[in-house]
This record gives sequence, C-alpha cells and structure tokens, in this order.
Amino acid sequence: MKKIFLILFTISLGQLSSCTKQDDPTPTPTPTPEDPVVKPQVDPLVENTIGFFLDNWTAKNFTSPTDFTQATIPTTTASTITVDYAKVITKIPSAIYGNNANLWSGKMINNPTLVTDIKNLKPNIIRFPGGSISDIYFWNTDKIPSTAPSKLVKADGTTEDSGFWFGKNDADWTISLDNYYQLLQQTNSKGIITINYGYARYGTGANPVEDAAKLAADWVTYDNGRTQYWEIGNEVFADWEASYRINTANNKDGQPELLNGQLYAQHFKIIAEAMRKAATAVGNSNIKIGAIMVETTPASYLPDCHKTWNDKLLKNIDGKADYYVIHNYYTNYNTNAPASEILETPKKVTADMMSFCKNALTTTGNEIKPFALDEWNIFSTGSKQQVSHINGMHATLLLGEVLKNKIGLAARWDLANAWANGDDHGTFSNGDEPNIPKGNPRPAFYHMYYFQKYMGDRLIDATKDSNGNYEVYASSFSDGKVGLTFVNKATTSINIKINLKNFLTGKKMYWYTLTGDIDNGEFSRKVIINGTGPTLTAGGPSNYATLKPYAAETANGTNITLPARSSVFAVIEKK
Repeated sequence: MKKIFLILFTISLGQLSSCTKQDDPTPTPTPTPEDPVVKPQVDPLVENTIGFFLDNWTAKNFTSPTDFTQATIPTTTASTITVDYAKVITKIPSAIYGNNANLWSGKMINNPTLVTDIKNLKPNIIRFPGGSISDIYFWNTDKIPSTAPSKLVKADGTTEDSGFWFGKNDADWTISLDNYYQLLQQTNSKGIITINYGYARYGTGANPVEDAAKLAADWVTYDNGRTQYWEIGNEVFADWEASYRINTANNKDGQPELLNGQLYAQHFKIIAEAMRKAATAVGNSNIKIGAIMVETTPASYLPDCHKTWNDKLLKNIDGKADYYVIHNYYTNYNTNAPASEILETPKKVTADMMSFCKNALTTTGNEIKPFALDEWNIFSTGSKQQVSHINGMHATLLLGEVLKNKIGLAARWDLANAWANGDDHGTFSNGDEPNIPKGNPRPAFYHMYYFQKYMGDRLIDATKDSNGNYEVYASSFSDGKVGLTFVNKATTSINIKINLKNFLTGKKMYWYTLTGDIDNGEFSRKVIINGTGPTLTAGGPSNYATLKPYAAETANGTNITLPARSSVFAVIEKK
C-alpha cells in the first residue's frame, strides 16, 4: 500500500507542477561527457502586469547568418556580465514593440518604401487615431455631428473652435480610418484604438454618455473583430483634454463643469458595456478595454482632477477595466537636457512608474492588471535630441526596462510627427525636414529594429559587475541561442567579458554595433551600423536589412567591445 500511495502521490505532484507552468520549457541541450551539467529553463508564471498580452506569444528562432564580416574579439576586458540561461524572467510579449499612427501624418500606405520599413520594424501594434485628438475624433463621418458643439471650452474657461477630426476624411494630407486598417494589413500589425471619450462630456444631446457609448460600440461593430485592444479616452485626467471642462449650459444630463476620476469611472462602465455587447455580437468576445491612469505623482501646480484621478478612478471602477493605460515622456518637459541625463531616465523612471501604479491599485483594493505604456518618448528639446542617435539609445534602454519591469504593451510616440527644428518625436521624417525625404527613418528606427531582431522570446537573467556605465539585457531563443543587448552610456569605450551559465556555447557569435557620427555635437542625427552610415545628412544606411553582422569564433572567448555611446546587439550560438 505504501508503494502504491507513493506512486500516486508522485503522479499527482507531476500533474500539479505542469499546471503552474506557462508551457513546456525549451529543450535542454544534451551534454557530452566532458560538458558540465546544465539546468533546464523553467518559465515563471505570467506576471499580472503582462497578463493576456502574452496570450499570442509564439516561439522565436534565430537563423545564423551565412554572410558576415569576420572580426576579432578583445583579449582584455574591464567588466564582466554573467548570463544565466536557466533563469527565465519572463516570456517576451510581442506587443512591446508598438508605435503610434496619427491623423496628420498623411496616407502612409501610398509610400511603399515607408510601408516596407514599418513592416521590417515589426511594431506588431499600431495605436490610432492619435493622442488628444482621439477625444475630438468622429470615426464614422466627415462632418460635425448635430450633437457636437462648434466651440469647446479650454482649461482657462475660454472657448476655441472645436477642431474635430473625421474618419471619413480621405484627403491626402490625413489618414482615414480605412487607410489605417490598410496600414495594419500591409505591415502585419494589429491595432490598439482610442475611442472618443470627450464626446461623453461636451456632447449636446439628451444623453451624451449614451451617445459616446453608441459611437464607440458602432466602431467595434465596424471593426468586426479586427482589433482586440481598445481604450476609453486619451490623457483624460489632464486639463489639456477636450473632456476636462465643458459648457454646462449645453449639457443635458447634469454633468459638472470639471471632470474627475469618479465621473470617468462611471462613464467608463457604461461605454465599456456597450462596446463589449457590440464585440460579442460580431464574435469578438475577447475584446480588452483599458482605463486611463496617472503614471506618477502629480506636480503641486496641476488641477485637482489630475491630482486625485487615480484615487477616485480606482475606488469606482469596480474591476471593469481589463488593463490600465499609462504614458510617459521620461525627461523633464521642454528642457535642453544633455545626453547623460537622458540616458539615465529609462531605468529609474520605468521602475518608479510601475511601483507608483501598482501601489495605487493595491491601496484602493484593486487587483494588479496588465499595463499598456502606449505613448513613450522624451520631452528634451533645443538640441535636436528627439531625432538623434542618443534618442535611439534611449529607445533601446526603454525597451529593455519595459521587459525587466514586465509591462505588457508599449507603443512609441510616434511613426511621423512634425520637424519643429528637430523637436520631432517621429520615428520617420514627415517630409518637412530640410533635405530629407518623407518617410526617411530616424536613428531610433535602427536601434528598435536591431533590438527586436536580436532579442529572443524569453528575457533571461543578466548581471554585471560594478565596472562601467552600461546596461545589458539578455534573452534566449526557442532554438537555444542567446541574444544580448548592450547600451554603453559612457563617453569612453569598454571591453566586456560574457560569462554564460547553464549554456553550452556554440561555434560563433554575431553582432551589430550602432554608434553616432560627429555631426551636431553629442546629438548626432546619424547612426553608423558596423561602420556603414547614411548617404543623407540624417538617418542610417538604406541597406540596413541586408547589412552583414560582425562574427567571431567563440573558441577565443565571448568578449565584446562597446564603443562610446553605442548600442550593441549580439547573438551567441549554442553547442
């Protein structure tokens, strides 16, 4: 009897263990007699802050290149990193590579080169229709609805023309709703759509909340299951949004002049219910709807709506949000920040932001749910920081920190914006940059392209000694290879020793090195990739997709050089 009991108990434990894993770990390499014993990978439980953003996870393999530039590795090193292949931090959601479209970027689908570059970038997620204009956007018309006012009230109480945007405007200078869906199809992307919450506030109908709910639900119906992720409103906690202050003389359902988090929560539940019913009717029962949160402690000068937003929202949301939406522009607003300051923000700001948001949920009795950082960039201005190689390095750091902090979705702001003498968030030029064609990629494009190309499907543990002002992010591919991303924030080069645990190193390692040029001081508008730069005055090499990596035999070790102010992306083969 004891023997039978032990057998049954062992089977039960095996069944229980299999239920706590996401799925089977990657195969463990079979060691030869002279090889050390290695631990297998075991996937952790899905973090609540990622949640369903991992539902569409797929395995990712890396095909070793057959064409490469033979290079040598440094023989001496100043710092060491230790990568533990067996220690998985998280599976990597493909939604972290997202970007934003907007209504003034024009018909991107008419630019084949741009579409190819976006497809190569693999954003996977493209948000629409934009930031604050989402709250003055009517997707199903080309004219002002009869229940929308011709004037909107600004934060200071004065009025301005409504300036509404329309989804059926098919002019060349804008992007219609159907153009957006075509862009998604052509770039193998999915959408995250921001519906017009402002209409629930400034609408002049008998029940503006119901009118806004119908507008949103009708969009879900028209979408017909193409989009899983939706959010209600843009930065609606802020006094710059159209929903913040209304003319109560035009309002017919007794709303207060100023918005607050409790009122938004009440409206959110009504609108979300209508959207979910519409989704079910078209067979999209897996629709996810996000609510808008404040991502950090509001400054003292901000209005009460902003300062009390999270508390009032979260005490009244009743668990009806599927996820929470946050935005962050990392550096101080409109300050001429140096590169050293910009490059330190991803690590600290991301960690502080997630700590703040999770604490806001727990202190109000809410469960932790997935997070979408669906606008991010830098606010630094005055030295062309936003269009620089430094902002590309910042993007690399940010993606790494998004993974380390286990955020489910991230979308950079934005695909194309406006030149403004270099204070331009666009990943691509919008055609107004001197001597640069519309659609030309900016440095951040190349950093993000190579980050994803050499980042596997699992984030694994990487630790470094205290020497050197650089960061490292390690990953594994499902075919067993290791991908590494380095960012050297220092103004001097450093040689790194890579120590691999629980991994049988193969024959070769491959890498790309991205540096700036000598133009524009420390904010070069160019990126040099493995020694190849652009032919234009800004951007990177046009042959980036076929550019050969460096390669070296691992028999001599796995050391690597990080040039000053560089991003380096490497893959090491397995045995």
